Amino acid sequence: MKDAIRQTHVGVVLDLEISPGAKETAVQGYNPWRKRIEVRLSERAQKGKANEQLKIFLSDLFHVNSRDVRIITGLANSKKSLLIIGAQMPDILKLLKENEHKDS
Repeated sequence: MKDAIRQTHVGVVLDLEISPGAKETAVQGYNPWRKRIEVRLSERAQKGKANEQLKIFLSDLFHVNSRDVRIITGLANSKKSLLIIGAQMPDILKLLKENEHKDS
């Protein structure tokens, strides 16, 4: 999962693979081939609803203001990179692992 997370001087950048229109919103896991963290969203990818849900979901997960979660690449794509302003990589990695959804 570390391959999908980078510390910058501004915060942490996450490389994500988004699946909109899912049953539930959750961190699904890590895709080692694509080197992206997989996130499922219940909103559909229409009129920016999924992007807005993603920002709110991650701001709640990481305990930051939603204004500090910015989509830096992939606004209209399932492959996105997000910046979490002011975040530290060890904290983000810990929260991602603690909240990773496990299929039964």
